[in-house]
Amino acid sequence: MASGNNGLLLSRVASGDGHGENSSYFDGWKAYDMNPFDLHSNRDGVIQMGLAENQLSLDLIEEWSLSHPEASICTPQGASQFRRIANFQDYHGLPEFREAMAKFMGRVRGGKVAFDPDRIVMSGGATGAQDTLAFCLADPGDAYLVPTPYYPAFDRDCCWRSGIKLLPIECHSSNGFTLTREALVSAYEGARLQGTRVKGILITNPSNPLGTVMDRGTLAMLAAFATEHRVHLICDEIYAGSVFAKPEFVSIAEVIERDVPGCNRDLIHIVYSLSKDFGLPGFRVGIIYSYNDAVVACARKMSSFGLVSSQTQYFLAKMLADDEFMARFLAESARRLAARHERFTAGLREVGIACLGGNAGLFSWMDLRSMLRDKTPEAELELWRVIINQVKLNVSPGTSFHCNEPGWFRVCHANMDDETMDVAIDRIRCFVRKYQTNNNNNKRKAAAAERWAASGARPLRLSLPRRGGAAAASHLALSSPLALMSPQSPMVHAS
Repeated sequence: MASGNNGLLLSRVASGDGHGENSSYFDGWKAYDMNPFDLHSNRDGVIQMGLAENQLSLDLIEEWSLSHPEASICTPQGASQFRRIANFQDYHGLPEFREAMAKFMGRVRGGKVAFDPDRIVMSGGATGAQDTLAFCLADPGDAYLVPTPYYPAFDRDCCWRSGIKLLPIECHSSNGFTLTREALVSAYEGARLQGTRVKGILITNPSNPLGTVMDRGTLAMLAAFATEHRVHLICDEIYAGSVFAKPEFVSIAEVIERDVPGCNRDLIHIVYSLSKDFGLPGFRVGIIYSYNDAVVACARKMSSFGLVSSQTQYFLAKMLADDEFMARFLAESARRLAARHERFTAGLREVGIACLGGNAGLFSWMDLRSMLRDKTPEAELELWRVIINQVKLNVSPGTSFHCNEPGWFRVCHANMDDETMDVAIDRIRCFVRKYQTNNNNNKRKAAAAERWAASGARPLRLSLPRRGGAAAASHLALSSPLALMSPQSPMVHAS
């Protein structure tokens, strides 16, 4: 049957565009998939810098796996557990896995807070965890408030099946995109004036895409606000183990114990995963940790739609319980992340490109505002198309993260080896230097023209294209990388 009839066969949700794939965030991935970079077979391909994946320390996990064959039920050393693990497991999951995960979550948070294994609920990755929480906490048409910029796929994870909305809390570069109480109150009151019921506040700490950690005072403010207004506070702490420099990560779990004594804990929920800190997104291990008994009970029933396989649980239980390995892994991972972050940002500093000061995550928040032809989302997307198609780097534009200041880009740099990283940095530096050279030349020409006109000589006649006039051509030359592009560039033809 023709695909055009699918709208008559599928549900409105299934046939709609609520998945959010119509976004530059996902378009960049498609450009990479069509022409992927390879060091040996396709060095002119697109380098994937839009995927927040940690491949820097996978060798440590591989080594542990090879030296602990008993962690698999498919080896002679682990086969004695095959029937127990392969048979039906209830929604609670393996007790040894929940205990090991609770202990590990406490370790990542510096041992400052303890987690109860009976409050751990599993899901198919953090995506499944967010979807499950939205199902539990809100009705269709309700809203979460989310500080900007925020992870683009939240529009899918939280909204697609639940029917809830995400409303922005506007944050700004003037204070490093720090969330303020004034911005939170403004967003909350704005939603109420529109007749929208706010059911929760969703944050990512450490932040994706900023690569920064939220301070204790801000977290305490959020917990107090949630208690005062009886709204949920959902804290995505998926990068908690990927902090590589000061200041230290502070979990909401610690804050509600020490800093907000009157906090209503029934409103506090944590999302975690092993996809980022361990670089194991293929394992699909997501965690909901809720202080609300009713949410734990409901989420556990929902876990039947995405329970982590028992073999995966068994393997991870063994690994997470190895205290010596965990301590070594976290320390070495932090060291490697710090080195990669410095390597990337130092390469950009050589050509005058800055990034927001970050200390966590697998990416940097790169500032290319000076390279926009004007301060609009359209200009940002034009520059992004050049970076994708001409420079051949899949970076993610800030507009896809709902950033209200055009010109910021998230660049992931932990998902590749050192040689590929060097190629990516060289491409960025080459592009920026060409832009700077062209821009400086045009400024000198403009200054010479002004001096000529001021000398009283006859008017200077420039050879300019007819369409657009002198003003348009001058603007194009002075403030845009368009002049560097070929006639086939998508920026040249952008409307």
